[in-house]
Amino acid sequence: MTAERRLSTNTIKSYHSDISSFLVFLLTKKVSKLNNIEIEHIRSYLANCYRQGVSTRSNARRISALRSFFKFLLVEKLITKNPTELLDLPKPGHTLPKVLTVPEVSRLLAGNSSPSPLDLRNLAMLHLLYASGLRVSELVNLPVSGLNLTASYVRVLGKGSKERIIPFGEQAAEKITNYLKDGRPVLLKGRSSDFFFVTNRAKPMTRLRFWQIIQETVFSAEIRKKISPHTLRHSFATHLLENGADLRSVQLMLGHSDISTTQIYTHVDSGRLKSIHQKFHPRG
Repeated sequence: MTAERRLSTNTIKSYHSDISSFLVFLLTKKVSKLNNIEIEHIRSYLANCYRQGVSTRSNARRISALRSFFKFLLVEKLITKNPTELLDLPKPGHTLPKVLTVPEVSRLLAGNSSPSPLDLRNLAMLHLLYASGLRVSELVNLPVSGLNLTASYVRVLGKGSKERIIPFGEQAAEKITNYLKDGRPVLLKGRSSDFFFVTNRAKPMTRLRFWQIIQETVFSAEIRKKISPHTLRHSFATHLLENGADLRSVQLMLGHSDISTTQIYTHVDSGRLKSIHQKFHPRG
């Protein structure tokens, strides 16, 4: 999966966890040989996951992991039949993404009047995240070579090692420049790093630490919503579409392989629908 399908490290970890969980479950059923695994064992495992509170979406991922696993075993002739062939993926449905309003984004990105080098870094990261819709893993691992401040675009390798180029605006460029001038050199203390956003130890930031920064900034901005780094990615896509961007362009910027994934951002709230109806319906 790493070499041929070039899946991300996080996906590999998730698949490893899912398959390990399944194999442990099989031991409780006294199944110790791969060829003895039947579809009933898989269905029983998924039912057990459901009873433990595992979501439909997570179960869908577990099925995907098991399908890949058994397909590999069949190709390698380690089994004679694939028990997942008749297994249907559960339909998880579409959960509308949580997004920030434009005023909430403005509060989140306001910054303070006397920023420290760490403040400059954090603000630059938040601005770039909202301006480009990057995944948090792409942001924290962004190499120096991935940013072009002259042309105002960022180049990343997303899922499946697919390269994409996303432009960003003047405000993000200003914050990034401030960090590059007065923040990054102080944090590096004469050391070098291939990563653009660095810690005091000249290392790239972890996803957990950036999540903590988001929480701290949300609290300071007095925003009373549960927000994750992905919320800014959701907000990026939603605000683009609400202001007239076409779906295909947003798909390319987000790095979605299937446009149906992007279509979830075409949702509008009931208040906006009502105002549109009142404005354009002849008997509004």
